[in-house]
Amino acid sequence: MEKPIIGITGNFGEKGCELAQGYYLSVLKAGGTPIVIPPHRDKEALLTLLNTLDGLVFSGGGDINPLLLGEEPLPQLHSVCPERDEPELFLVREAFHRQIPMLGICRGIQVMAAALGGKVWQDISLSSTLSQGEGDNSPLLGRGRGRLLKHSQDMPRYSASHTVRIEEGTLLHDIFGSDTLAVNSFHHQAVRETGPHLRVSALSPDGIIEAVESTEHKALLGVQWHPECFILNSDETMMPIFRWLTSEAQTFSKAKHIHDTSIILDSHQDTPMFFTDDSKENATMFGTRSDRVLVNLPKMAEGRLDASVMVAYLPQGERTPEAYKAVTAKTNRLLTQIEEIVAANSDRVGLAETEEDILRLKAEGKKAILRGIENGYAIGRDLSLLEHFKRRGIVYMTLCHNGDNDICDSARGQAEHGGLSPFGREVVQEMNRLGILVDMSHAAESSFYDALELSKVPIVCSHSSARALCDHPRNLTDEQMRALAKAGGVAQTTVYSGFLRKEGQATIVDAIEHLCHAAKIMGVEHIGLGTDFDGDGGVPGLADASEIINFTRHLLKRHFSEQDIRLIMGGNFLRAMAAAQYRDSVS
Repeated sequence: MEKPIIGITGNFGEKGCELAQGYYLSVLKAGGTPIVIPPHRDKEALLTLLNTLDGLVFSGGGDINPLLLGEEPLPQLHSVCPERDEPELFLVREAFHRQIPMLGICRGIQVMAAALGGKVWQDISLSSTLSQGEGDNSPLLGRGRGRLLKHSQDMPRYSASHTVRIEEGTLLHDIFGSDTLAVNSFHHQAVRETGPHLRVSALSPDGIIEAVESTEHKALLGVQWHPECFILNSDETMMPIFRWLTSEAQTFSKAKHIHDTSIILDSHQDTPMFFTDDSKENATMFGTRSDRVLVNLPKMAEGRLDASVMVAYLPQGERTPEAYKAVTAKTNRLLTQIEEIVAANSDRVGLAETEEDILRLKAEGKKAILRGIENGYAIGRDLSLLEHFKRRGIVYMTLCHNGDNDICDSARGQAEHGGLSPFGREVVQEMNRLGILVDMSHAAESSFYDALELSKVPIVCSHSSARALCDHPRNLTDEQMRALAKAGGVAQTTVYSGFLRKEGQATIVDAIEHLCHAAKIMGVEHIGLGTDFDGDGGVPGLADASEIINFTRHLLKRHFSEQDIRLIMGGNFLRAMAAAQYRDSVS
């Protein structure tokens, strides 16, 4: 493979952009291709550059302007570099959204922390009383306090000046395989608080934060010392840091290639739950990087997600003629709202019903939105509504939700029918005839097996994880997985924390474990990803659509092949969908 492209932020001096040679020599020696990013404020140019980079190094330099961080400058502040501050803070945030591997060095660790919600000491001396043991709520976390060291040294830059203690269980510990490390030190500022996205991975003896890394299993690392200086003395002590960055950049480059040359599809998202009666508001929320929803066009672009199945979600309600009329109207309204947000952003997205539609839209540089219904409650007892909703473009219907309905028993129900009801059997047969995928997420095991036996085409579980790893009735047993695979179906791992772990906060690692378990039981030809974003789905590392490519990165690190990942990230679900639709075309 080609060497990954690593961008290095340039310093600013009398002649403009400049860069110490240790940075690019270290990247070259680690196997990367270094390019210099000059300091400027052209955001469009910076974003264009980010789309070509596989990794980033934020280099050392002058102080950060505290005004940009909501603070007034103190007397201890040295000279700031306005040419660098704003563009580098912008670069960190945008690279973070795009999951680009990052290494921050000295000033770079401070820029990373400040951009991602942390705080920086304007001068380490301001922390001296805390570091000497006063104040039990010190942001230095109460570890390693002692008399403040001299962090700004006059010795050669390739000489170690003090040691740092590396926290066990951290990425940095894995990189060096050691509890301590001798480092150099040429700074008077430091990270004060890491913020929500970073954690401490190394401290100096006086308690100053010397290294940070991601809390979300992303490729983010910042160090307070200058590892690039050691190479100038033919000392490779610090090369593991640059080899780590180059390796992560290589993985990210491969993930981008897979996304560029495949259909990447998320089979279940509940974003319409956040729609209001204001169509313009909905269109804006979907068209801009709104924090109100986990799935919108900017986040899909950042995560390189091609296609999303947005569902009309319907909580189970009363089963009366009046309730059925109301829920059918609600389903139609939600489907209309999906169509409206797509029409309002038609330069960037289109509606899709088939794999061919998605491929066409991708070739046009557009995202694809498919439609589904979550809960057969939408049709009440009226079988003819299936054809109506097929004409409205749905690709699947989840037969139930949390509660039995007239079609089948739910995993959270009262076993009213013992599986599919007689009406439910008609529903499955009619869905087969119309080319609508049968989705058995949320269904009781009895309903699942009835549908599996009755359906003439593969069925899917659009957002279901493994019960062997998390004993929840919504998850699939190994026996269900084997039966589903034997029938050609697909189980899409979901990322709702409560379906991944019984206790504690799940992360992307847990989601990967569930998918790996499904792969072991079913084979890679029968698994995929259905996040349940905007329906309580989302975990650290896979928290919204912008982080979909982080999932691909983790699959690569677990040694799934490129072809396996193409199947997992969309190919398997599309195969099942095509099988259902092909039956429709020949019946």
